[in-house]
Amino acid sequence: MFDLSTGLTILLVLSLLAACAFEFINGFHDTANAVATVIYTHSLKPRIAVMWSGTWNFIGVYFGGIAVAMGIVNLLPVEALVDANMSHGIAMIMSLIFTAIIWNLGTWYLGIPVSSSHTLIGSIFGVGLAFMFLPGSSGVALNWHKVEDVGLSLLISPVFGFFVAMFFMRVLKLIIKNKQIFKKPPSTKAPPFWIRSVMVLTCTAVSFSHGSNDGQKGVGLVRMILIGVVPGYFALDATKSPAKLKSNITQIENVFYNVDSSKLDHNQILYLSTIDSKIDSLKIILNNTESYNQIPKKNHFEIRKDIILISKTTDKFLSSISGNANILSDNQVKSLKQNISSIKANTEFAPWWVILMISLSLGVGTMIGWKRIVMTIGEKIGKTPMTYAQGATSQIIAAGTISASSLLGLPVSTTHVLSSGVAGCMVAEDGIKNLQKKTIKNIGLAWVVTLPVTIILSGSIFLLLRWFIS
Repeated sequence: MFDLSTGLTILLVLSLLAACAFEFINGFHDTANAVATVIYTHSLKPRIAVMWSGTWNFIGVYFGGIAVAMGIVNLLPVEALVDANMSHGIAMIMSLIFTAIIWNLGTWYLGIPVSSSHTLIGSIFGVGLAFMFLPGSSGVALNWHKVEDVGLSLLISPVFGFFVAMFFMRVLKLIIKNKQIFKKPPSTKAPPFWIRSVMVLTCTAVSFSHGSNDGQKGVGLVRMILIGVVPGYFALDATKSPAKLKSNITQIENVFYNVDSSKLDHNQILYLSTIDSKIDSLKIILNNTESYNQIPKKNHFEIRKDIILISKTTDKFLSSISGNANILSDNQVKSLKQNISSIKANTEFAPWWVILMISLSLGVGTMIGWKRIVMTIGEKIGKTPMTYAQGATSQIIAAGTISASSLLGLPVSTTHVLSSGVAGCMVAEDGIKNLQKKTIKNIGLAWVVTLPVTIILSGSIFLLLRWFIS
């Protein structure tokens, strides 16, 4: 399969199965984020709630786009790690997946809501940092700009969720006259229809947004596997047209051709030289071709690297001349951005079967193992039982925050956003004294230690596997 030996084919299949296992575990670990409130308020029976949530997680992955998936891929440029030994690509992937599965399973068993995003991203950081210590490595294996964006996203989102939920709860108390929504749910009785409708709607929104964000992390993980192990088949979207790519790079070249180099500094001249070199390389490979299938598989990865380097270097050049209309006009900048976006479509894609595979893994996983975390979210964050208003508010804030992050292509922690939203609602009700210190301490501790633990664990496993394979 894919011109691999039997041994590498088996390792590839095992890697894909392991990625599905990660997403499956992600599903049952994070199920409580969506179903805790509807179960706890008796709006839906547990079995129906988890099936409903699983369905909408599936839909979220399948129709939620791939911006977050590409963000995950771009955190650890696979181009920096792929070499002639395909087994090394397997070592990279297995170290990521083993670390994520170990940490997710451990925290789930203890009933601690922890972030699958933190877990996966910490694993990626660990591999990237470990790679930098290998003899003959090119140095930097992490996209530090993307690391900064992701780090800020993971740091800010729970703080945002806490304060917005607290504010939203206080506004609700001022404008809603029906105080039933602020009361403790009866032990067995279902809520009135309108309250139940709100709870189910917010559960649906969180489930869909969770699929569109957390599910895309699994898609990104599979893309890393495919690019790292069989780049000749998955480095490029073979359904795209080389003619369109050639047109785009010609237009990019024309814009840069008209730049007055006497107005540029040393770094800007180097940027143009790099772009010009990669455009020439692409032209040679794409000459007289009408389909990517006409190009040898070994050249597909080279095309990918050239496209990525042109894109990143153009971004650096535009950033360096920002506000200087003497170098490029607004129309020229607009043309560059449009053409860069167009050429990136050749590398930023996910096969339909990958999305379907991850959708099923997350959806099925969502239907299992929900009880441990539901108890933590529903009863152990606040000292008082969760009310209808608190449940709905935390879900609305979580869904909104996650959806916005997905549109921006940033991974965010569903667990942390929802847990912090619940905490904010509890504080809005009776102040900081309404929080259970032990639970908050455990969640906070897991939040703090997840990154260093997964970085060290994944980096160690990666170096061990590389040594063992070599």
